[in-house]
Amino acid sequence: MQGKLFVVPTPVGNLSDMTFRAIEVLKSVDLILAEDTRVSSKLLHHFEIGTPLIAHHQHNEHHTVPGLVRRIQSGETFALVSDAGTPAISDPGYLLVRACVQEGVEVDCLPGATALIPALVNSGIPCERFVFEGFLPPKKGRQSRLEALAAEERTIVLYESPHKLLKTLGQCAEVFGDDRPASISRELSKKFEETLRGSLAELIEHFSAHEPKGEFVLVIAAAPKK
Repeated sequence: MQGKLFVVPTPVGNLSDMTFRAIEVLKSVDLILAEDTRVSSKLLHHFEIGTPLIAHHQHNEHHTVPGLVRRIQSGETFALVSDAGTPAISDPGYLLVRACVQEGVEVDCLPGATALIPALVNSGIPCERFVFEGFLPPKKGRQSRLEALAAEERTIVLYESPHKLLKTLGQCAEVFGDDRPASISRELSKKFEETLRGSLAELIEHFSAHEPKGEFVLVIAAAPKK
């Protein structure tokens, strides 16, 4: 019999957001594939999960995927987790899922935590239609990506790290206009969770005076209708 790959979301901050089903799956599989075993070990310890754990991340997945698929085909069951949120959403995992699908291996993605949805809903910006861009390209292609989004008629959602936040806000203001409404959420579900709303210019002013800390979700309103 073939095995199965479970894609298991983990909390983006508050461990109480872990679902009962996610815990059951992590306890029942043969092996857990983790983005960072140090991070996932803390989660497993908290929920008293003793399943073996190995690293599966962007630096080794190109080499390990074929072997992992063969093991699942031989009958093993694996669970894929990232450090926080849902694997393959701006995290490793897509290559393994794709390979399993191509080889006819069953994949079951559990519903669960992801940072973009709470930030989008909290923003107060229309959220019935949106485009999720994840992280912008670090260098090449960054400007052209923003320019392609300038006329976007849906709400735009981006992820950003603290050391690039001001740069991204400045570039967005240049391309979209500094009066474009936006919202920034950081440290979602954690003790210092915060959501700030205003124009891009106002958010730049705030983070110029307050050092960005934590992981950020940036929500930008759609282009004004002509």
